[in-house]
Parts: sequence; structure tokens; C-alpha cells
Amino acid sequence: MAESRVDKKTVVSTLQEIAVLLELAGANPFKARAFDTGARAVQSYGGDLMDGLRSGELAQIKGIGKSLLAEVEALLSTGTSPAREELRAQVPAGLLELIQVSGLGPKRARQLHERLGIASIGELEYACNENRIAQLPGYGVKTQENFLKGIATLRRFAGRHLLSSAWQIADALTARVAALPGVSRCELAGSIRRRRETIRDIDILVSTADPQRVSDAFVAFEEVERVLGHGPTKSSVLTRDGIQVDLRVVEEAQFPFALHYFTGSKEHNTAMRARARARGLKLNEYGLFPADGPEGAAGAASPGSVRCASEAELFAALELAEIAPELREDMGEIEAAQQGQLPSLLQQGDLRGALHNHSAWSDGADSIEAMALAARALGWEYFGLSDHSQSAFYAHGLKPDDVERQHEEIDALNARLPGITILKGIESDILPDGRLDYDDETLARFDFVVASVHGQFGLSESEQTKRCVRAVQNPFTTVLGHPTGRLLLAREGFAINLRAVLEAAADSGCAVELNANPHRLDLDWRELKAARELGALISIGPDAHRQDGLADLRYGVAIARKGWLTARDVLNTRPLAQLRGHLAARRAAA
Repeated sequence: MAESRVDKKTVVSTLQEIAVLLELAGANPFKARAFDTGARAVQSYGGDLMDGLRSGELAQIKGIGKSLLAEVEALLSTGTSPAREELRAQVPAGLLELIQVSGLGPKRARQLHERLGIASIGELEYACNENRIAQLPGYGVKTQENFLKGIATLRRFAGRHLLSSAWQIADALTARVAALPGVSRCELAGSIRRRRETIRDIDILVSTADPQRVSDAFVAFEEVERVLGHGPTKSSVLTRDGIQVDLRVVEEAQFPFALHYFTGSKEHNTAMRARARARGLKLNEYGLFPADGPEGAAGAASPGSVRCASEAELFAALELAEIAPELREDMGEIEAAQQGQLPSLLQQGDLRGALHNHSAWSDGADSIEAMALAARALGWEYFGLSDHSQSAFYAHGLKPDDVERQHEEIDALNARLPGITILKGIESDILPDGRLDYDDETLARFDFVVASVHGQFGLSESEQTKRCVRAVQNPFTTVLGHPTGRLLLAREGFAINLRAVLEAAADSGCAVELNANPHRLDLDWRELKAARELGALISIGPDAHRQDGLADLRYGVAIARKGWLTARDVLNTRPLAQLRGHLAARRAAA
């Protein structure tokens, strides 16, 4: 018998994995239990496994049956386990990750997959945030909260973080650093300042005359779990949330150059240095210097640098209009700045409301009234309600009779709630053939329709494209919801010819959603620029399932800016009267 280099630890862990996979696959529970028992028996065996296999001693041990013995033999001789490989092919890989969440064993992981299609930690987190776990029989609100706590614990050790969570931590830390004695300027830099959708670490830049004192105070913050590095010009820490934060300290004169440099991106910085060289200059994080003169250095004054008090002056020194941080990805922003063609980017205050929101009528946590009042408190002029449609059984989708009763409630609320108008909408499932899941008579009763793909993600690119094109060409479709179906750090978008869909949307007048839920941010900012160039109208919706979810619009605005969008490009910047006109014209085409 040939021997592999598999040790006992690997054999035991493989047998334990087989036991878990059997449970996840819904196999006979006695079989799964047998592999778990056998793994413990192998762990307790004091001799050499190969010797015990050859002598037959291993086969005599209680708990090691024929099937398990065959797997041990295969592992020791070939290094692989046929049973494990067969089961891995049957069970979605993400289910093994799911059971890392505290309180979530194989049985529940299988239930969640069967009932809601959950196959990753990210999808579980999204389902919790949409209040879907709490509504499952045998789970409830407390279980849902515990799952979220377990996910948060796992995320502390993850490599990347959602923009939303990192941004909140970064804002709090930046405010604390800015308040330290001796700090003259303090700014957030890095990928958060550029509003990337996921973040690896946080960069904070300060200028001060007392760098050691500021650095000492920073590493002593209560949010810090571990100090990774500590010096007068750079300190790095790991926060209790598992995010690395780098503090960089520069002199006042260097601040604009360092802020530009540490904001990035690398590609933008490379292009800017090339532009400086073409003008006989050298640009780095310490200043902008004559090409034949000395450069600045860390911690040293930079007398040879062109004087710039701000980033705007730095760009002006290179004959450019100031480029917003969100655009600094070397995707045409330098050329546009040179030609005076940078867009006037969307502002949060430009939005008058949003259309994609849910209530307790389907899978939301709060009543229509509570959601509308929360929207009014945020300064919205209108609140678009779009609960799930009848095909979304997992989200308590509305049957036609439910729609009639919901509309009666909305009419009553609109009659007595000043300062906010509730618009009657629905998030209608797009069926595999591209039809919406209500008849035209029912669809005509809504002010607007958000049409979304919620299943059949595995269709071919051609089929998925035809499906979505047909949906946006339907005159009842106001907005194509979360167009690629992606979940950040959890699930890639489905296969689709997005350009063909965007062209169809632009031609038909159907808006395309920028879903502001931080788990989605879909459309991607790279595609938003293309959508704008094609003339497609964008609708920014928070996809809110509870009151605090309405505030997610800030992430949508951030990504819209990154995608070069202006107020004119966005449907829900329109006042209510103009929006009503647009919605009526869209329905009139039916």
C-alpha cells in the first residue's frame, strides 16, 4: 500500500467534515453521527494509523465501521477522500462557512438554504437585515439578532469590510483625532474617501507641530485592540471591530500633497505624476517640486515645493479643475478636468425621496405609517412603498386582495399625515420569461413598479438578458431593481449583458436602480458611468426594511457620485409634481 503524507490531524478533520457535509446534504442522521463518532475514535487511537490499518487493529476499534475505514485507507494511501469530494460537489460551499456562525448548526444551515436559498454568510446577513429570518417558523427575532452578532464576530477577522461599517468607524475615529490637542488639520483619506464599495483599512491624515503626542494619544484610544506599529509619522492599530487604521502625521505645508497622495487611487496618482513630469515638475506626498531640484522627505520641511494650501490649489498648479475624491480612479477624470467637463456631482440634498422601501405588509419590520414618518423626519417629500409581490412567498408577498387593502390604508394615511406623500408601489418579481407576476389590471393600480429578479439566477447570459430586457420594455415597469443581483462580499451578480439592458432601459424610459443598501450598491459605480453616457435614468433606493434603513441613501449618493452622476441623471431628485408626471406618462404607454 502506497503511503501519503496525511497525518492523524488531517484524517480526523476530514472525517469530521464528512459528518457535517452529510448533515448539510440531508443524509440519514445515523450515518452522519457514525462519521462523527469514528472521527473521535481515530483521534483517541494511540498507535500509527498506517500500522493499525495494515494489522487490522484499526478495524477492531469500536466506532470505526467499514465505510469510515475505507475513507481512512483512501486518505492514507492517496491523500484524498472520495466521500468528501462527492459530498462537496453536492453541497454549496458557502454552507460550510455558514456553520461558523454561532448558533447555526448544519440542520439550520440546511433549512435556511432550502427555505430561503441562503448559501453564504453574506446572504444570511442580508436576510437578517431584511427581517426574513425572524419570520421563519422556529426562529424569531432573538435568533435573528444572535445570527447578526455571530456574523459580526466573524467579520472582525475578515480581510475586507463593507463601506457602511468602515465609514461609520472611520468618521468616529477621525472626529476623535481631530479633537486632540495640537492637531491643526485632520482628514479621512484612502479608499473610504474615494467611496469604494468595500474597504480593507482606514487611513487618517493629520498635520501637527507635536506628532509624538498625537500618535501616543491615537494608539491609546479605547477602540484600539492591538497596536501594530507606533512612531511619530505613522502609527497602525487594529480596532475591536477588526479593521486596521493607519494614522499618518505630516507638516502643515505637506498636508495637501499628502492628502492627495494617500487618498489615491494608485492609478490616479500615477497619472498625476506623469502630468507633473510633463510640466517639468515632480509630485509626491511631500510636495510639488521642480524636476531638477531636491524632493521633500518624511518629517522634513519642503522649501522647494510649490506652495499649495489645499488640494484645489494642487490641481490648479497642474492646470486642472479640482477633481472630487470619488472620481480619482484614472477613468477619464484628469482629461475631463483639463477640458472643463467634470460633472456637477449629485448631492444628498438633491434627493426628494425614494421609491424602493418595504413595510410590515411583506418582510419589513415597521408599519407604513412608521416608515413614512421616519422619511418625513429625514426631509423627504415623498415615500415610495414597494412591498414584495405575490411570487415572493418567502417575503409574504402581496396577493391582489392584499394590494387593495394596502391601498386603502395608504389613502387614509395620506389624508391625515401632513408633509409627506406615500406613493403606491410594488416590488414585482420578474418571472424567468421576463413577465411581471401580476396581470395588467393589478399593475395599473400602482403609482410605480420596481421590477426585480429574485430567483433563477442560474439562467444563461442570453436568457437573463432577454428576461431583463423584456421587463424594462414593459410600460408598467418604472424601475429595474438591483440589476445584477449581487451581494457584496457574499455573491457575484448573475450573468447578464448589462449594456444591452441599459440600452433597452434608455430607449424605453425605464429607470435603472442604484440600490443603496450597503450589501448591494447595485448598479456598480463602474457601470453607472456607462449608464449615464447611454442616457439611462437612475433611481436611488435604499431598499429599506426598517426605519433606520432609510438613511442608507447616503451610500447610494456616495456611489452615484463615484459613477459621475448629476442631479439631472437621477429620477428621485424630481419634486413630487414632476415625479407624478413622469410616473403617469410611463403608465400611459401601457
